[in-house]
Amino acid sequence: MMTAFFRTVILYFLIMTGLRLMGKRQIGELEPGELVLTMMISDLATVPMQDFGIPLLAGVIPILTLLALSMLLSQLSLTSLRFRRLACGAPSVLIREGVLQQEAMRKNRYTLDELLEELRGQGITGIKEVKYAVLENSGHLSVLPWARCQPPTAEQMGLKTEEEMTLPVVLVNDGRLLRRNLKAQGLDEAWLRKTLREEGLSSHREAFLLTLDEEGQVTCVRKEGTA
Repeated sequence: MMTAFFRTVILYFLIMTGLRLMGKRQIGELEPGELVLTMMISDLATVPMQDFGIPLLAGVIPILTLLALSMLLSQLSLTSLRFRRLACGAPSVLIREGVLQQEAMRKNRYTLDELLEELRGQGITGIKEVKYAVLENSGHLSVLPWARCQPPTAEQMGLKTEEEMTLPVVLVNDGRLLRRNLKAQGLDEAWLRKTLREEGLSSHREAFLLTLDEEGQVTCVRKEGTA
């Protein structure tokens, strides 16, 4: 029982580390090679988990080999455009200036129903509204409407606007003080205690969320049941 537990824990953290090395992507955004790698790693990990007669290294070594190969191929993709096109493919234009590119659709086995579904999902009802629709390597369809079909921006309308959006920094997360974020803002715990008192709290443990934006605006949410 303990053998199964430790094998599972080791393989779990090994796979998680490998996926982090691949970068932050959703499953639908994986390149073909990355998707194959993910599937192969999952299969390799299940074998030593289920069959205790197989040494743990029989699963660990192939996984490490695949991760090393993936990192090597990623580095080659960064340095060689030709290799990147060979390994990852190239985006395909499915609509060009409102005209369907039927040959590109056939080459990518992309049906008209799939195309129309993607367009509807982006609020577009007709092909004529689209200047370009590009099928990316990840399978995502990038749709660029004609300028006349896009809503006008404040700049196009000649309106003067002020940039009011700021990025808040989390200082307290579910009662836990993030000292690194506090220090990065040039603040100390004395400032924090003063701010908490102004919000009616005696300790950061009573705060569910406390953020500070670039304008110095504090947002505080009290934990339920601490009033």
